[in-house]
Amino acid sequence: MSSLGPQVTVLDALNLRLETDPDGLYLDFAGDAYSAREVDESSNRLARALVDFGVEPGDRVATLLENSVSQVLAFFSTLKLGAIHVPINTAYKGEFLHHQLADSGAKAIIAQADFSSRIHEVFATGLPNLVANVVVGLTGDEKSSDLPTYDFDELINRYDSEFLESSKEIGPEDLACFIYTAGTTGPSKGCMLPHHYIVALADQITRAWGRQSNDVILTPLPLFHFNAISVCVVGTLLVGGQSSIAKRFSVSQFWPEVKRTGATMVSLLGSLAILIAEADDHPDQTGHKLRLCAAAPMPPATDHAWRDRFDCATFSAGYGLTEASLISFLPAGEENKVGAAGKPNTNDFLVRIVDDEGSPVAPDTVGEIVCQPIRSNIMSKGYWGRPEESVAVMKDGWFHTGDLGRIDDDDFLFFVDRKKDYLRRRGENISSFEMERIFHGHPDLVDLAVHSLPSEMGEDEVKVTAVLAEGATLTEEELCLWSVDRVPYFAVPRYIEFRADLPRNPVGRVLKYELRDDGVTPSTWDREKSEVKFERR
Repeated sequence: MSSLGPQVTVLDALNLRLETDPDGLYLDFAGDAYSAREVDESSNRLARALVDFGVEPGDRVATLLENSVSQVLAFFSTLKLGAIHVPINTAYKGEFLHHQLADSGAKAIIAQADFSSRIHEVFATGLPNLVANVVVGLTGDEKSSDLPTYDFDELINRYDSEFLESSKEIGPEDLACFIYTAGTTGPSKGCMLPHHYIVALADQITRAWGRQSNDVILTPLPLFHFNAISVCVVGTLLVGGQSSIAKRFSVSQFWPEVKRTGATMVSLLGSLAILIAEADDHPDQTGHKLRLCAAAPMPPATDHAWRDRFDCATFSAGYGLTEASLISFLPAGEENKVGAAGKPNTNDFLVRIVDDEGSPVAPDTVGEIVCQPIRSNIMSKGYWGRPEESVAVMKDGWFHTGDLGRIDDDDFLFFVDRKKDYLRRRGENISSFEMERIFHGHPDLVDLAVHSLPSEMGEDEVKVTAVLAEGATLTEEELCLWSVDRVPYFAVPRYIEFRADLPRNPVGRVLKYELRDDGVTPSTWDREKSEVKFERR
């Protein structure tokens, strides 16, 4: 990024690629290849269409798209107008979809034909700012409403590919994206990300992975999440090389795609890395060019499988969040401590662990992770339309992550738990993260959440809400007794409840606030009303 200067925009990164390698392979979607020049010219065409719909600088353009070049074109065309890109999870429908379109005040949306009927349904419930629905793969059979609908391909072919000057000079501090939080504690909030944040995150990941200009990145991660945008779309502009973006993850197709693309790096979720490590051997897993698998979290057994079985280095030593990019990581080639998230990213942040009063704690002491940027435009500018919540997370210039962690004497950062999911019972702190890892070890449980309920004595009581495996006959009392030998005495759950499933948001995260609000239900087992006894040891 040094050749671009200290503060840059996403469009500066695109122009760098256009100057250095306009016609080389930039992005691959299941064999459909695109150069930077092709992406640039097609996004110019789409930008001209958006102008005709009345999109102006500062307006929001949403997308409801699976991985395809149309998502990338929507991204660049929006930014070229000084407008703001709002990628929406393709699992969203009904109120989830309506909330993000209404909250962002999107003026236009670009959606797949498969999802277009969802747009019309929520438009009928009230979206006064939305004036255009651009459909990829329009067939004419989509459910219609009063919302004007346009064919994506027809627009791309109709307009000129010459660059369209924005009516506003776009700077590194200008907003580029709203990325919505997962909404585990309430309605999702739009994190306002400036242009330079996106480029800085791509640069941070490049440094963490030791990425080179001849690397080929492969990912199945969705472009409506920020990882794939940063790594594949923007990072490849900065470093060079190419990225291959799969429509979705497939265990059976993973190694054939590695072979087809010549991938040298793969970007995954930790759960996907586990599935590949546990799968049977595949003929294409030998002779590959992979040198790095980046995935988090990665259990030690999975890490060893990738290193020993696949002869591929791993990267899982990082900690960050949408609001503040990568707060800690370990550069490629350095040895991480087991369970650590690398070391604080001192190029970009001051990082501390503080107590409830905001005072720094001693090394290796658990507290809240807070950070302070030492450069501008490397953090979210707050939550769209929520000034009070934006101010609440910033105290005396420090961003409070809401996460608990510790930094040891060697400056390694360890994530402990989400602060809101942390429990305190009878003067003892309990990590729901650690508790869930232990209870997942029971063979009769297929899903679970550990969360707090109010105690009559103050602080918290521990509840385990779990889903039993098909055919399992495990009782609540048996599960409680099983836990006695595996968790500290003060963490043995008072409450246990078996359910058919757990409440989740469309991203798949358990909505613990709903479980907490449900409290003690008629189906909840209470240890203090049972005959279960155990020693405090």
